Amino acid sequence: MPLYANAINALRSNLEQIRDKKKVKIVPIGVLTVKQLRDINAGRVVQGLHPIVEEVVFVGAHIHKSRIVGDGYTIEDVIDQISSAMDEAAVVLDAPYMTVMENPNQREDRYGNLVRDRVVFECSARHPRAELFSVMPKGDHIKPVK
Repeated sequence: MPLYANAINALRSNLEQIRDKKKVKIVPIGVLTVKQLRDINAGRVVQGLHPIVEEVVFVGAHIHKSRIVGDGYTIEDVIDQISSAMDEAAVVLDAPYMTVMENPNQREDRYGNLVRDRVVFECSARHPRAELFSVMPKGDHIKPVK
C-alpha cells in the first residue's frame, strides 16, 4: 500500500495542529507505486522538468483551508479522501500544468456521494519528493453542512 503504516496518524496530527493554529512539520506519508512514479516522471520529462522520487510528503495547510474550512469536510473525511487518492489503484491523469492522480474506483462518502478521489502534488518546493498539496472528492454533489 502506498501510504506508510503511520501515515493516518501523521495526516491527522498535521491537520489538527493547523486547526489549532500551530506550526507543522513536513512529514513523509507514503510512496508512489512503480507505475505511478514512472507515469509522473514521463510527463515531467516531456515538460523539461527533473524527475521526482517515490516518497510523498505532507504539510496540509492548503488542504485544511480548502477542504475543511472552505468545504466543511472533517479531518476524518479528508483522511478518507487522501487514503483513496493515494491507493495503489490510483492512476496519473494527463494534466498539463499540475501533477494529478485519481482513484478510478468510486468510494461512498459519509454524505451519500459516490466519489473518485483526486490528489494534486506540488513537485518543486520539496524536490525531489512530491508534496501532497491538495485532494478533491470528484462527484461530491452533496456537500457537508458548514
